[in-house]
Amino acid sequence: MVDLVYFQLLSAALFCIGVYGVLARRSAVLIIISIELMLNAVNINLVASASRLANSDPAKFLHFDGQIIAIFVITVAAAEVGLALAIILRMYRNRSTVNVDEVNMMKW
Repeated sequence: MVDLVYFQLLSAALFCIGVYGVLARRSAVLIIISIELMLNAVNINLVASASRLANSDPAKFLHFDGQIIAIFVITVAAAEVGLALAIILRMYRNRSTVNVDEVNMMKW
């Protein structure tokens, strides 16, 4: 069995890559992909922690909290991606760019 620390290190590495992608990228699509990477890192951490909790308790089938929260995060992330891509597509049609530095939607 793999130790929990390895899953936490993987989750932290993926989360750091996602934060770097959000802060360093200029394309709105790449920013959305980086946010999804950060959400997947949280899901890995939740499922690994719930698995560790279930293996340490004799009543193994009572601890599904991490998996349930991960499923909710996946559903909210899917809705978020759909909405964000619709906004990005509209932004591209109006301004012909998805570069977040060049888009000034609040300017008259």
